[in-house]
Amino acid sequence: MIDTHCHLDGEEFAADLDLVIARAREAGVEAVGVPGIDVKSCETVLEVCRRYPGYCYPMLGLHPEEVKADWREVLAQIKPFLTSLLDAGGSSSPSGKTGGMPIGEVGLDFYWSREFEQEQLDAFEEQVRWSVEMGLPLMIHCRKAQNELVAILKKYKDHLPGGVFHCFTGNALEARELLQFDRFVLGIGGVLTFKKSHLPEVLPEVVPLDRIVLETDAPYMAPVPMRGQRNEPAFVAYVMQRLAEAYGVTAEEVERQTNANCEKILNISA
Repeated sequence: MIDTHCHLDGEEFAADLDLVIARAREAGVEAVGVPGIDVKSCETVLEVCRRYPGYCYPMLGLHPEEVKADWREVLAQIKPFLTSLLDAGGSSSPSGKTGGMPIGEVGLDFYWSREFEQEQLDAFEEQVRWSVEMGLPLMIHCRKAQNELVAILKKYKDHLPGGVFHCFTGNALEARELLQFDRFVLGIGGVLTFKKSHLPEVLPEVVPLDRIVLETDAPYMAPVPMRGQRNEPAFVAYVMQRLAEAYGVTAEEVERQTNANCEKILNISA
């Protein structure tokens, strides 16, 4: 399995990260994507990925909830981290492949506040331009902002290298709208396992398995039967099992297909 989205650099894992990684390996997790959210996390994400080379893969970007009036200055500090990784061969662009180290976690979030709405829109679009220029996929966070998100992505539709719509929890109409973007997949996590989730019905109806990747978003949103606990990469197995039940296939088939999707879109392989 591959956990495409896990905040292993967070303080929640500071005391027992080696044990968390050991449990993940034991559970069958063979790679983990670690997203950044701001300038500071560029350092901490890269530190984790250097600590577990070939197992943890970095993503760097400005999270929408971290966007403030100074977003231009912040992005000016984040971009050199991406370009230095590009120069070191961390991206697919120099090798001619599509995929590679994602720009993320980026996007739009108007759930709590619209105080910096325009700044979020501008910061997201700038990072979308980076994606096109650098040939890097996007790891996209979207909450209460899909219309605005889609409007921006449509401007670059023919040039986007792909990416993940992280933590998808929407309905069939929203899923279809996102899947219009070629080489993008939906990131499915613990919400799938929740009792009131409609995802087990929505996903098989409109989303083929070749448009899905697995994620935990740890330390948040632990799946059933681990709800209420700190989430961690090993728990992605519960997401995989529930997805298999929803699609009427084996867990091995879900693992095979979602791993193939990761390799194709994110250049992360198990």
